[in-house]
Amino acid sequence: MLTTVELETRELEQYRSAVLPGVVEAIRDDARPLRGARVLHVNATAYGGGVAEILGSMVPLMRDLGLEADWKVISGSDPFFGVTKAMHNALQGKPHRWTQEERTLWVETSRANAQTWEEYDFVVVHDPQPAPILGVLRADGRRPGGKWLWRCHIDLTDAQPEAWSLLRPYVAEYDGTVWTMPQYVREGVSEANRFIAPPAIDPLSAKNVTLSPGEADSVLKRFSVDSPRPMVCQVSRFDPWKDPLGVIDAYRMAKERYPELQLVLVGSLAHDDPEGEEWLQKVLKHRSRDADIHVLTNMDGVGNHEVNAFQEAAKVVIQKSTREGFGLVVSEGLWKGRPVIGGNCGGIPLQVRDGETGYLVDSSAECGERLIELVGDEDTCRRMGAAGREVVREHFLLTRYLHDYVRMFRTLAGLRPSERD
Repeated sequence: MLTTVELETRELEQYRSAVLPGVVEAIRDDARPLRGARVLHVNATAYGGGVAEILGSMVPLMRDLGLEADWKVISGSDPFFGVTKAMHNALQGKPHRWTQEERTLWVETSRANAQTWEEYDFVVVHDPQPAPILGVLRADGRRPGGKWLWRCHIDLTDAQPEAWSLLRPYVAEYDGTVWTMPQYVREGVSEANRFIAPPAIDPLSAKNVTLSPGEADSVLKRFSVDSPRPMVCQVSRFDPWKDPLGVIDAYRMAKERYPELQLVLVGSLAHDDPEGEEWLQKVLKHRSRDADIHVLTNMDGVGNHEVNAFQEAAKVVIQKSTREGFGLVVSEGLWKGRPVIGGNCGGIPLQVRDGETGYLVDSSAECGERLIELVGDEDTCRRMGAAGREVVREHFLLTRYLHDYVRMFRTLAGLRPSERD
């Protein structure tokens, strides 16, 4: 069954100091005709990933705009989340041999979650896990009302054809689709109501709010990281696409030049990611006996506040992904005024302007070379960090993403585009 996520109150006015002039007024003006509309977001987990982080802030802001917005998560068995993790990997290009049992489990779990369906004016279903919900409702003879959007957060550039052919018929049921980049759109997706809307970060969340003097050092001390010495970090799930082993290799290259260098790898273990523990163990093994490599998870007491502190204290933030739908941690690092070295893939080049706000890399060796360059150049780090913060302010703050959804709802409702569209 679907479970409602309880949320704290947020007000759009609180964001005025973080955003560009006129942003708050523009959002309120465009949202006014939507007041009273019922909105539902559905995804797979209430914690442990970028989608959950966004919805935790987005839904309360929708309520502040006068929309009756809810957020619900699906429930499922461990085998179900094993199937959806395999689907996630296959959609990013990893081969997988699909069985009928897996297909059936995926669809029937959506059917079970849709047993007690409520009506909404707008429904946004995120990623493959709950994607069949609309299709099974219709297949069972029920006629759900409202307008439905399927939001894809995954890089489908090299999607396994079998995985996409399994997902595509359910995506075709929706009134519209939302993608991070045009390059991710696959064949068979209608051009009608196809929206491009990259994700964004919440500047007022515990992960991104400005820390008071000494807070970061206090967190580092708690986890035995030596604050006077230079440190670089990567924050991401432990999985092959984030290449944590490659990050360790790049760090080791830089450490030969800067023996005092430290590395912090932070990852969350989420219930919808059964590979997380397996990859955590691989990282711990690859770390070997280097006491300057700190591997931490939410199970160690690392939450959003601690992540904020590690990114704030880092000399350089790394996101050496080999596949990346967007990579919120890239914008997080830039927002804190840190240069970011990111994998040249997916949504990372949307955020990292190579040579201006950080560097894009294609290998561990290149990442190591860029680390050596930045760790020893304070002026470049400062210049890139300042430029990166302004890029995020203009393009990747939550207010812009909220405005995108307001515009999408207006389009689906048949309202005339605003003057800013």
